[in-house]
Amino acid sequence: MQLEPKASVSEERKEMTPQEKALARERVGPLLLRLAFPAIVAQLVNALYNIIDRIYIGNIPEQGGRLLTGVGVTFAIIMVINASASLIGSGGAPLLTMHLGEGDKEAAAHVLNQAFIYLLLLAVIIMPAIWLTQDRFLYWFGASEVTFAAARNYLTIYTLGTPFVMISLGMNAFINAQGFTSLGMRTVLVGAVANLILDPIFIFGLGLNESGAAIATVISQALSAAYVLRVLTGGRLAVSLQPVLMRRIDWKTFGRIVALGLAPFVMSSTEGLLQVVQNSTLQRYGGDAAVGAMVIIGSIMQFILLPTAGLTRGAQPIISYNYGALQFDRVRAAVRKLVMYCVIWVGSMFLLVQLFPGAFVRIFNSDPEMIRFTSPLLRLYMLGMIFMGLQISLQNSFVALGQAKRSIALAMLRKLILLIPLILILPLWFGYRAVFFAEAIVDFTAAAVTTIVFVTGFRSILDARRRAVETRRGG
Repeated sequence: MQLEPKASVSEERKEMTPQEKALARERVGPLLLRLAFPAIVAQLVNALYNIIDRIYIGNIPEQGGRLLTGVGVTFAIIMVINASASLIGSGGAPLLTMHLGEGDKEAAAHVLNQAFIYLLLLAVIIMPAIWLTQDRFLYWFGASEVTFAAARNYLTIYTLGTPFVMISLGMNAFINAQGFTSLGMRTVLVGAVANLILDPIFIFGLGLNESGAAIATVISQALSAAYVLRVLTGGRLAVSLQPVLMRRIDWKTFGRIVALGLAPFVMSSTEGLLQVVQNSTLQRYGGDAAVGAMVIIGSIMQFILLPTAGLTRGAQPIISYNYGALQFDRVRAAVRKLVMYCVIWVGSMFLLVQLFPGAFVRIFNSDPEMIRFTSPLLRLYMLGMIFMGLQISLQNSFVALGQAKRSIALAMLRKLILLIPLILILPLWFGYRAVFFAEAIVDFTAAAVTTIVFVTGFRSILDARRRAVETRRGG
């Protein structure tokens, strides 16, 4: 049976933007790298919001270790905020791109404008929810009497920026999805540069420590959100924000976006639950030193994996657009390139971490004792990282193909089904070091399962898409 129809949807269309032409016709490898580069920069820059805070806070004289650990335990709650933005952004962006591939700009604009409404509603819900529950959760997440005050001060102020996070992070995905990854990078760069400048002013110049870091971050997020709104209303994109399309909430579209965005949401939000389990277990078996080591290792891991997030952002519009346009050869090529680039990057970083763990730890803390304590734990934690290139690339390919159920199942497998139980069980026999080794076991297992599921199901996904389009065409 011939998998591709005689004519793709994009071949039947006469009017295409330059970005759509690139998605439909340029060589896949160079196109993916061109789209991925600004997305990678944007991901790295976006991470600087928290990483810069930690670097500055960790180097505050005499108080750095305590304040860094305190701010670190807020990461779980911050991840819930980011995950909520990702729920809408990662779920709506592939739908928008598929509609563009089909040539239906009206449907694409509807998705974009509805997503904006959903993000604002989530911000209104999340802010008071955090303020009402933060004291209890911070202790659950690993705060102690020594570190609680720093954690509470940082989180209370950081939460004020929730609407800005929703707009800058959630709506940025819709800029990238239309092939404007350079613009997407700039919207993030504005906030990160501001944060880089404001952090030392508020932390050291004004002597506000962790509170100053949070204030600088909120101001920076507001600047980034303002730039995103400017881009989305400027008329340069294929589809833009239009108030007339926001007059009512379409719950059916909300359901479609959430179904597809649930996998990235589970991946991000369960990071918060994972932090709770990790930190509470480490606090029980290893104390503040073990929790501090995990904060540092988590920051390193976040930094290392950010380029893979940029690669998947670059590949998503190519995969989704050509999947919508029935150009399946380009879909296959994009998936192959994405897997190759992710595996090469992660494998290279795996070697560097194993060879020079102390150099990575030193970025976040200059205390020689902390470096000696954390370095062997970092090596242990990263043993399975070499397999994560497969896991990340293939799972995100499922999202780009609109395969919500498969994506959700694989997202839940890694953390909820495998990692959290191992973290709770292994330390009973092997102590706090088992928390770090559990990550390596799960990285290998999850990558193996994801690869098998993708290889066995990929052709059937494309075949089902072809049949659905031929049915709509009446033949």
